Amino acid sequence: MRPLFTASGVLLLLVIDTLLMIVPLLLLALLRLILPGRRLRAACGRGVMWCAEHWVEIGKRIFATLIPTVWDIRGSAGLRRDRSYLLVCNHQSWVDIPALLEALGGRVPFFKFFLKQELIWIPFLGLAFWALDYPFMKRHSKAYLERHPEKRGEDLEITRRACARFRNIPVTLVNYLEGTRLTPLKHAQQASPYRYLLKPKAGGLAFALASLGPQLDALLDVTLVYPGQRIPGFWDLISGQVPRVIIDIQTRELDPALWQGDYQNDADFRQYVQVWVTRLWEEKDARIARLRGVPA
Repeated sequence: MRPLFTASGVLLLLVIDTLLMIVPLLLLALLRLILPGRRLRAACGRGVMWCAEHWVEIGKRIFATLIPTVWDIRGSAGLRRDRSYLLVCNHQSWVDIPALLEALGGRVPFFKFFLKQELIWIPFLGLAFWALDYPFMKRHSKAYLERHPEKRGEDLEITRRACARFRNIPVTLVNYLEGTRLTPLKHAQQASPYRYLLKPKAGGLAFALASLGPQLDALLDVTLVYPGQRIPGFWDLISGQVPRVIIDIQTRELDPALWQGDYQNDADFRQYVQVWVTRLWEEKDARIARLRGVPA
């Protein structure tokens, strides 16, 4: 089945959707900064979220109408917009974000992503990410940190400040534990022990839990699978070359012990969190194999 529009036509409609919604979103975000009074600022904040949610809904309708991709969503029953979730997901492609929005948009509170600082320079979208209070992370290499030890822990402090803004409101906090998209080269360079995943990083998750743990109602363990041999890109999606995407959602309870320690200074607690993350990732790797129909 071919898409009803060309890829360029779908892309044009997505750009129009973005431009139509981003202008009022940014105006409301600026008013939120300058208006006096908590009620006025809160009203502007609600307006920002209204724009963001309708931006996503229009995008979903464009996909549903014009591309043939089947979104095979499993495990979404019982999710609520008035609860807070920590969402962890494997990361393979730019298609991951449309897949998450298709599966969970409108079913849970609007996503809050931790983003690489470079993404703030994307035209229009970078400003939208800023308006939506997405935290921008600076990732330094080991060599850089050896030359500038004062920068150690900078990302963790950003995490702490960002999570403070999310307290007392329903939120879906998205954490890609791998920190980057999966490629065969990265997989080989890491000597990853997993068949379908890169090694997970526990630090950002641990500090998010330390800041928001008591507020979080559940863990959403999301696994994305693209049946076939090749991981598709965004152009593949909008040109109708992604026949099916599996989005498997496992809702899990969060152990309060995960936020009742000092990850940075307590070696035993740090190991406890890392072991928990490792087990989660082992289960996810096995789940991907099952979803792909690969023998254990």
